[in-house]
Amino acid sequence: MSAAGLSDHAVETHNFQAEVARLLHLMVHSVYSDTDVFLRELISNASDACDKLRYEALSAPELLSADPELAITLTADRGAGTLTVADNGIGMSRAELIENLGTIARSGTHAFMEKLGNGADAPRLIGQFGVGFYAAFMVASRVDVFSRRAGADEAFVWSSDGTGSYTVEPAAADDAPARGTVIRLTLKEDAKQYLEGWKLESIVRDYSDHVAIPIRLVTVEDGKRSEPRQINTASALWTRPKSEITDEQYKEFFGSLAGIYSDPALTIHYRAEGRHEYTVMLCVPSEPPFDLFDPERRGRQKLYVRRVFITDDAEFLPGYLRFVRGIIDSEDMPLNLSREMLQNNPLVAQIRKAVTNRVLAELKKTAEQDKEKFAKIWKAFGAVIKEGLYEDVERRDELFEIVRFATTATKDGELRSLKDYVANLRPNQTAIYYVTAEDAVKAQAAPQLEGFRARGIEVLLLTDPVDNFWTRTALGFDGKPFRSITQGAADLGAIPLLDEAKPENAPAEQDKATLATLVAAVKQALGDAVSDVRLSERLTSSPVCLVSDAGGLDRNLERLLARQATGTRPPASKPILEINPTHPVVVALAGKVKDGASQPAFVDAAKLLLDQAYILEGEPVPDPLAFSRRMTAVMQGSLVGA
Repeated sequence: MSAAGLSDHAVETHNFQAEVARLLHLMVHSVYSDTDVFLRELISNASDACDKLRYEALSAPELLSADPELAITLTADRGAGTLTVADNGIGMSRAELIENLGTIARSGTHAFMEKLGNGADAPRLIGQFGVGFYAAFMVASRVDVFSRRAGADEAFVWSSDGTGSYTVEPAAADDAPARGTVIRLTLKEDAKQYLEGWKLESIVRDYSDHVAIPIRLVTVEDGKRSEPRQINTASALWTRPKSEITDEQYKEFFGSLAGIYSDPALTIHYRAEGRHEYTVMLCVPSEPPFDLFDPERRGRQKLYVRRVFITDDAEFLPGYLRFVRGIIDSEDMPLNLSREMLQNNPLVAQIRKAVTNRVLAELKKTAEQDKEKFAKIWKAFGAVIKEGLYEDVERRDELFEIVRFATTATKDGELRSLKDYVANLRPNQTAIYYVTAEDAVKAQAAPQLEGFRARGIEVLLLTDPVDNFWTRTALGFDGKPFRSITQGAADLGAIPLLDEAKPENAPAEQDKATLATLVAAVKQALGDAVSDVRLSERLTSSPVCLVSDAGGLDRNLERLLARQATGTRPPASKPILEINPTHPVVVALAGKVKDGASQPAFVDAAKLLLDQAYILEGEPVPDPLAFSRRMTAVMQGSLVGA
């Protein structure tokens, strides 16, 4: 009987989305270095399909009752030159075949290219095939996918040679599975080794031995089919003792689970017993996942109940630990747990708290015992972990023991803890000082650092956007408050200068009145361009700098908020101008005031000092035209005088 006679649906040909042929070519020739991974990807998809069926069967048992034994079957037919990967899982409808297999990665060409750049190539569930499915085209000249959704009457076949289009049509009765999906690969001539039983067994043992679904092998020789033979242990890896699991097995497990195939930076595997029993197997990746900065900040830990998959959206860890991937398998939760029940379940809340505390404890242990390993973790995820300093007040003290910082005392990527910082406090130092900036270069160049360097005071260099926020809400560490060096009074008078930083000619006592007159004159000249003018304890070599009021916003935070503002931009606060009383320019200007300098010339000089302060901040001057005019006048006067 023809396929057309099986249904009213006619054969339909659909074009892939734009650039798919090029992307498939890139997939085959660039993404994977080992063609064996195509089987790993197809088995992972089949396993997800079985897990999803088991979950749906909790509320609809009839979906599973006719064929309750879930399995994945590999069939190698040497005569036909085909390799078949079949499962009796959830299956796909016609619409799902088109949606899942007709759009690479489901997120468009641009997002797909971004994923390639980060090595994130594995699927999550059969409903989100991702790009892993297309690895089949590395070894196959044609791929046919026969699928019947559980409980459906009709089956369909999706077919493509991977060159730019695919077809979808009703499947013939002889080809249609009773339930689930059958993927038939017509192998290329140079891929016929995948028809060898020993080769398939080797791949399954290396990549998929931990899959909890039985994987069976059937070989066809001269038209004769062998009996199905199970080739994996089919036991969930997390149920095995930690001592029996190799690093390579952990790596492959997390690869198939989360699409991260590099070596885990940290593996956390334990079984909690007592009032509640559950198994935890988590990993901290060595590289940032492609979705690390997804605006939704969702967790990626999968929940199982007694080895039955429930959801991959349980969010057992807070948003600032979203990079941690793995599973939690509970012995106590009901199997029919809905998402609404999951969100409000007290048992889930207790597990969340315990698992979060354990992850933080493991990070702290690693930071103290293996600084080199932790430095790599911090480089990849430090900016994310610091989000917890702002939003997780309950665990802020624990996080303070984990976080690491570059400071004015570190070199070549070295990081220091707050404990290290406090141990290095100078005499009479009562605060932890920090400076926020867009990057390390700007932080190191901040003129406000000069007075702190002159006293040997270590300053935290904070360059992540979140640093602007947690520092405003954190009370302090070890009884020492956090203080911005660009905000409020410096209060450095009680901390002695280093011997090499002591000025040879400090302002004489009789000069103080002259300096007070200078400050008043500069403030009058600048008018409402500044909120105040004062002598500085922060400066040693620069003539001026800008700071903000103690009760206002940090200078860098104000710039950050201004850039993100939409609509009407809020008016910027007026800065405080601090002047260095020992700088030659300031000393000379004070002398001019004392001698009765002309008012227009003094106003121009004062405004040039303010413009210079903005430039030192890395900000544009408020009035570039006026700045240019004043600088031209200064240069003319200097050249004529010469």
